[in-house]
Amino acid sequence: MVFWRKKNNASAQEQDERDDKILHHPREPDLEPVIENEVGISADVKHSLEETDSEIIDAIEVTPIPDNVIAARETREEGDNGGGWFSQLSKGLSKSSNKLDLGLSDLFKRKLDTASYETLEDILIEADLGPKTAAMLVDQFRARKFEKDVTPDEVKSILAQDIAEILKKSAYALETKKPEDGPRVYLICGVNGAGKTTTIGKLAHLLHFKLKKKVIIAAADTFRAAAIEQLKVWADRTMSPLIAKDIGADAAAVSFEAYEKAVADGADILMIDTAGRLQNKTNLMEELQKIIRVIKKKNETIPHEILLVLDATTGQNAISQVETFMSMVQITGLVVTKLDGSAKGGVVVALAEQFGIPVYAVGVGEGIEDLQPFRPEAFAKALVGLS
Repeated sequence: MVFWRKKNNASAQEQDERDDKILHHPREPDLEPVIENEVGISADVKHSLEETDSEIIDAIEVTPIPDNVIAARETREEGDNGGGWFSQLSKGLSKSSNKLDLGLSDLFKRKLDTASYETLEDILIEADLGPKTAAMLVDQFRARKFEKDVTPDEVKSILAQDIAEILKKSAYALETKKPEDGPRVYLICGVNGAGKTTTIGKLAHLLHFKLKKKVIIAAADTFRAAAIEQLKVWADRTMSPLIAKDIGADAAAVSFEAYEKAVADGADILMIDTAGRLQNKTNLMEELQKIIRVIKKKNETIPHEILLVLDATTGQNAISQVETFMSMVQITGLVVTKLDGSAKGGVVVALAEQFGIPVYAVGVGEGIEDLQPFRPEAFAKALVGLS
């Protein structure tokens, strides 16, 4: 037992020494990490196997950002029925609501019976609410004693009320107030393609132009050249300084230096972009933990938020993503993107029911103002197709 304790203490000391080297490194990090098991490989063979910078860049797909994206949305008013908040939400969730509407319209052309309730449960499962949530909603619906046949619109209204109650578990506002000891820090994570960089850009726009916050962005996705370039475009358009290094730089060091810069400049918010993480890539997940560990050396209270960005088009796979990330880091909130391109908007209900984690925002379009605060009643109504 004594040996085990000493072993753990030694490991912790070694970890601290490695972290200190990151923070006080005399030169830029190597573009490629040293791999210990390459001893038996000749220099010529190793050179032939190495991927060139041009090959890396050629393989990268950059999400285009329309030049007029800010101006196109700048005058939208929340209360404007022609293009307001709820109208845009309903439009974004139209694929999900149309799928539900079609099923409900066919279902309630006949008298309610056991088969009808089973069909209703199937409809909700197909809308990606998940088996558990669908069964619970049907049980609540069945418990109501209807004295007459109900119309599809009445069913929608009842479902919207019950769904809103579930969603209220995740209805929290994202804290934006600057702490006394430095900027509020958001660490943004998620799997490849979820929309992390775009989410940062849209959040920066909201924070800077609407809430008048001074925002700094850190490019800690150092695996892809295009990730830094794309983030630079967003940073320029949202008037947010960008802290970035070359491809292959240590992500933890970038994050640490960005925090120091944000403190020195009196920034209100620091957002840290991280590389796309695949759930089965343990080394990448460990690097995310490393970023958190290193920046805590500067301030134990940061990051204040660890936001997981989820792509709604993945449906129930989003559940497993949350489970995986929660097993590695302390996820404090969710941002669900691409709801406009999916008939799987019901997954937000499943997330709220299973985890109760705050859903801070939902993305319902490509425009810069189409990332909207999460509001349970409005989301529930839009999901079932109520105006």
